[in-house]
Amino acid sequence: MKLLDTNGGNLKLKKTEKSFEEYRLAGLSMMPNYRLCPGSKAADCMTDCLKSSGLAGVYKTVNEARQRKTDYFESNQTEFLKQLVKELANFEKLCSKQGKKGAVRLNVLSDVNWEKLGIPQQFPNLFFYDYTKRAARLNSVDMPSNYKLMFSYSGSPKYQSQVKLAEKTDAPIAVVFKCKKLPKTFMGREVVDGDESDLKNVLAGKVIIGLKAKGKARKSNSSFIVEV
Repeated sequence: MKLLDTNGGNLKLKKTEKSFEEYRLAGLSMMPNYRLCPGSKAADCMTDCLKSSGLAGVYKTVNEARQRKTDYFESNQTEFLKQLVKELANFEKLCSKQGKKGAVRLNVLSDVNWEKLGIPQQFPNLFFYDYTKRAARLNSVDMPSNYKLMFSYSGSPKYQSQVKLAEKTDAPIAVVFKCKKLPKTFMGREVVDGDESDLKNVLAGKVIIGLKAKGKARKSNSSFIVEV
């Protein structure tokens, strides 16, 4: 079982790669649960997770493959990490051979502390980026310089302590909007279109990354989705 998608199987990664032609992207998509996404319960976002969007909404085999990766990670993390390191090393060689910069998103659907597992630190020539619902990770002393994070917003009352911590940082804050047109501002920050490129998003600075609701989220009334 291959862990990394390096050929544009994820539509968002493929779109990002097209926007930054000097980069080649790799992503790890595991099926989310409350253990891999410890902030999701307070944020009330598990139901509206992107696990139902894109090709996963068409082919059930997509989420079956994601579940196998999650089962592997949770049942034998040591071997999982060995394989992940091997695949990242191969990806790094491929990027070098093609004259590309390598960018990696290990939490396409999860929120694992990869910095505490030492994965980004082993590959200083690769750029790692992710979304997170745990604000403490944004300014963590464990965070290597080649790993950048965006904070994922929710309006859930139980989640507001995380939002307040994130507001004190300069990290981009991603907000899912149920709308036809994104608002110009939110939480006192400028809103930029986040559906174009995740690499652009993570480097955007102190802004709101506006993401339009997708999949089941379009019909959701949860506090994770901001209705405009």
